[in-house]
Amino acid sequence: MNSMRREKIETGRPYMHICICDDEPQMLSNIAKKVMECLPDSDVRTFSSGRDLLLCLKTEPCDILLLDIDMPDITGLEIARHLAPGEKRPLLLFVTSHDELVYDSFQYHPFAFLRKTCFDREIVAALTDCLQELEHRERHFCFRSEGNQVRLWISDILYFEAEGNYLKLFAKTGQYRFRSTITSVENTLTNCGFIRIHKGFLINQAAVRLLNAEKAELADGTALPIGKSYAKTAREQLLRYMRT
Repeated sequence: MNSMRREKIETGRPYMHICICDDEPQMLSNIAKKVMECLPDSDVRTFSSGRDLLLCLKTEPCDILLLDIDMPDITGLEIARHLAPGEKRPLLLFVTSHDELVYDSFQYHPFAFLRKTCFDREIVAALTDCLQELEHRERHFCFRSEGNQVRLWISDILYFEAEGNYLKLFAKTGQYRFRSTITSVENTLTNCGFIRIHKGFLINQAAVRLLNAEKAELADGTALPIGKSYAKTAREQLLRYMRT
């Protein structure tokens, strides 16, 4: 592994959660090290027990799951059977030293199959493909609020409001407060459908129901002011979106 050239994969995604499960401590460490080299800004969690992984996935869904097939307490195939279907299902990358098991894994629709003997050579391409696939899926926005890590679907976010050195986030699921700036979040959510309408407000264009010269009304009835310096650009973007 040390002979491999370090490769960092550039990504515009706000944040990603990656889980790795392998019962071999050294292999688990090697996989995690390589993944973090490729995607240093991601949250990478490791598990040596399949049962511990499943407990975590009940409350902490992940974007990418690297899973050893042959494990003693519960196999990777059994874990795959428990994964939720649909777009919220993580991209599944099976990792194994038993090539003959690849055929058994097909029924669980893995995104990739990585051989442990060639892992360093194959992981970069696999993660690059994962990122391209995730770009077509809905993104998450992650932040820390009151000491907790919060992870929201972007479609659930209505708007952000500036409050000194903090931001208030209003979502379908509730309200949150965290330390950041609107400019920072605006840059993070580039190309995610958020529009700056005022120095103190960043809104999700998909949440806008009514629009006039002075304000934007959201689906929940909230009316937000449109600042003069943002009016022309904001109205053009919102009207373009509302007409499509």
